[in-house]
Amino acid sequence: MRRDYLRMLDTMKEGVYFVDPDRIITFWNKGAERIAGYGRDEVVGRSCMDNILVHVDCNGVGMCTRDCPLAYTMRDGVSREAEFFLHHRRGHRVPIVVRTTPLEDDDGKIIGGIELFSEVNSEETLRKRMEELEKRALVDELTKVPNRSYLDSELSGLFQLWERSGVPFGILFFDIDHFKRFNDTYGHDVGDVALQTVANSLSASARSFDTIGRWGGEEFVGLFPNTDKAMLETIAERLCMLVRNSWVDVGGVRISVTVSIGGTCPTDGNTPKTLVKRADALMYTSKQNGRDRVSIG
Repeated sequence: MRRDYLRMLDTMKEGVYFVDPDRIITFWNKGAERIAGYGRDEVVGRSCMDNILVHVDCNGVGMCTRDCPLAYTMRDGVSREAEFFLHHRRGHRVPIVVRTTPLEDDDGKIIGGIELFSEVNSEETLRKRMEELEKRALVDELTKVPNRSYLDSELSGLFQLWERSGVPFGILFFDIDHFKRFNDTYGHDVGDVALQTVANSLSASARSFDTIGRWGGEEFVGLFPNTDKAMLETIAERLCMLVRNSWVDVGGVRISVTVSIGGTCPTDGNTPKTLVKRADALMYTSKQNGRDRVSIG
């Protein structure tokens, strides 16, 4: 019966894992493998705090060593739900919804905990969108996010809608900090991984109707419909934090990656070209002020 139960859990799209009272992982389903990138043999027998999922909240605060909902659930028996960002095996961040529940024996004694987690933006939905764009040669080959041609087209459409109907939107310009030094120190292959890590963290964390793509080199651009400056700054700070909490693994050593961000919204007298130029200039303001930060204007 238990074997059939575990086999059924393996068919779920959601990630599911069990821990014992010491938070040692005792079960890890195929959904967890797909969402987090870690195979069952890599995590079973290890603590969930041992640099596996490494949950952070929307402020970048680590949950595994302090406000862990699974630990609280095992303590008081109360199920919980929360939104976090997990660390994918490849280094980027993935937004998830977490649900925890106690694991009890036949006498009702708590002997562990169960966590279910699912993606906020389904990887399958993102993959299908990118496949469609790829057919139209609108995907960057390395990072598998929209390319500059697609961004130009989307920006033109958003700008025309703003001119005709006043529908607001925002643009963010991202640049990976110290990327040349990164390439010179670790090599271009590792630089490519850094580009992919940043692209994955940004695109996985965007809303379904947002667009984030590669502008060129180490630069990315994000387009955010129905967004004013205040909302744009909130989005930018969150994305900056998510990249900061991502990393590239180089021979077992974690190399952090950060981005500088500039953002703006259209005003009278703008064109799409001047809007991008202003966001780019604000990105350089972030560089000048210490990097790994946001400038909105």
